[in-house]
Amino acid sequence: MPIDLDHILERAQEAFLFFKNVQPKEKSAFIRQIAKQIDAIRTELIPVASKESNLPEGRITGELGRTLGQIGLFANLVEEGSWVEATIDLPDPSRQPAPKPDVRRMITPLGPVAVFGASNFPLAFSTAGGDTLSALAAGCPVIYKAHPAHPETSKLVAGAIKKAIEVSALPEGIFQHVEGGIEMGQNLVNHPLLRAVAFTGSHQGGKSLFDLANKREHPIPVYAEMGSVNPVFTFPQKLGKNLEALAKSFVGSLTMGVGQFCTNPGLIFVHKDQEKEFSDAVKAELEDIAAAPMLHEGIAQSYYDSLQYLQTRNELDWVKVAKPKHLINGSAALAKIKIKDWLKDDHFQKEVFGAFALMVVYHNNDELLEVAHKLQGQLTCTIWAEDDELKDQLFLINLLEEKCGRLLFKGVPTGVEVGYAMQHGGPYPSTTDSRGTSVGAYAIKRFARPIAFQDMPESLLPDALRDDNPLGIWRLVDGKYTQ
Repeated sequence: MPIDLDHILERAQEAFLFFKNVQPKEKSAFIRQIAKQIDAIRTELIPVASKESNLPEGRITGELGRTLGQIGLFANLVEEGSWVEATIDLPDPSRQPAPKPDVRRMITPLGPVAVFGASNFPLAFSTAGGDTLSALAAGCPVIYKAHPAHPETSKLVAGAIKKAIEVSALPEGIFQHVEGGIEMGQNLVNHPLLRAVAFTGSHQGGKSLFDLANKREHPIPVYAEMGSVNPVFTFPQKLGKNLEALAKSFVGSLTMGVGQFCTNPGLIFVHKDQEKEFSDAVKAELEDIAAAPMLHEGIAQSYYDSLQYLQTRNELDWVKVAKPKHLINGSAALAKIKIKDWLKDDHFQKEVFGAFALMVVYHNNDELLEVAHKLQGQLTCTIWAEDDELKDQLFLINLLEEKCGRLLFKGVPTGVEVGYAMQHGGPYPSTTDSRGTSVGAYAIKRFARPIAFQDMPESLLPDALRDDNPLGIWRLVDGKYTQ
């Protein structure tokens, strides 16, 4: 049966007019009900997700835990309520030369949102993932477009969400599940009732949706997370003291999930005096990493196509070459390049989605400043340095702050903590809007807009802005926070 997008969006819009006014406690209870319904099908869900994604059941089990955890985060956020940024400027009718009006501001949900599922996270970035839950938490109905790589997984989770809607006695149009190809996605983004888009995937896919949304008669925001190479900058003292441990840590991050993470460290800068020792240590670690199935053959084919092109570049010195025995299996690879050659060609900043890293050999800190100037927008940048080395790198740090959404000084970029302070998003081309995050509490702000009420009668004001503060939330009143 053909999908009637007009009917779907009309249902979503009708549901929105009700859902945006649902009280925080009721909305929070609904969000918790989603987690409850998903947890109830875990024994069926885990093997299906594992089979469709080629990810081991242990990884899926962990991802399910993360998914349920982030649902709980949004439930807590909505129940507490201060995320709406309630701000009040009280009136002063005696002010001269003109009376001061009563102005009250908060943020309010946008309307129906389209969420596109990610292939590499069949649970945490998909049907009930961070994009869907942050939109629902904001008060926006979701039209979820299932990823073709794990259709049955998506249907199971969609069924759990629909069950939660039924139990919570909320309109069915709050969440709707659709399937289809590129044309379906384009038609969805073009629909005049849609108010925002969330996407996690390739640069080509995200940029296409962004361009499409900006060609509409009424453009809408597209929050596309498109990945990056997540550079690691190493300094001699730090690497010299911990070389073997850091090599092991780097390889563990590089090969986690067969390299199919948007925070995969695909670029590392190493001083020339440590080039051989570090590359030998990384190579030794990589030799112990067996090839493993990638998400699907299309991703594996793209990975090896990218490597095949790089192998034609004379600037690269290959430390470990990936030699696939089966197309679906991803084999790790590492190449080295001189910093002068890296600086000449932006192609060496292009993400290779898989367990491949490029090691750039530098001679002095001035070269790293050149890198920071030339570096494209990243989700993460990592600095491995001793404290006394960092004292001399304040300018480099300042530059890198402008190039990423998360700047790390310990550990590796993979393993994105789900919490209130997390920022998972960065300057273009890592995302289409560096002001948003797709992980953590602030993800909710993507799907809301500010509105101010001037001299509105008390009886008509939203609860968040009433004088008696019935929600008990933190508010900014005449420039001072109060509860």
